[in-house]
Amino acid sequence: MKIDPVKLFAALAHETRLRCLVLLDRCGELCVCELTDTIGAAQPHISRHLAQLREVGLVADRRDGLWIHYRIHPDLPAWAREVLTRTAAGLADDPPYREDRAGLKRVTRKAHR
Repeated sequence: MKIDPVKLFAALAHETRLRCLVLLDRCGELCVCELTDTIGAAQPHISRHLAQLREVGLVADRRDGLWIHYRIHPDLPAWAREVLTRTAAGLADDPPYREDRAGLKRVTRKAHR
């Protein structure tokens, strides 16, 4: 799989896409509803940005009934995966990424009740 570096960095340049990627890097796989509830944005807004990430090749999706789950693309080149991993680690303690982690814990706890 080839990733265009210009498109990768352009994808990282939007806050919503970056927040989604940081959460996916940390959690592995999330459904659109978990990302929507965690980030606090409307579902169409999140879905549009996830579609852009999919077009670039950064994320893969799978359908489970009505739910669509996203994850970092498993065939991402090592250099691109390293960029995402280091970016997520570097932002982990900064707002809004710290709040996203806490919000995701609340969302997933609520979903498992």
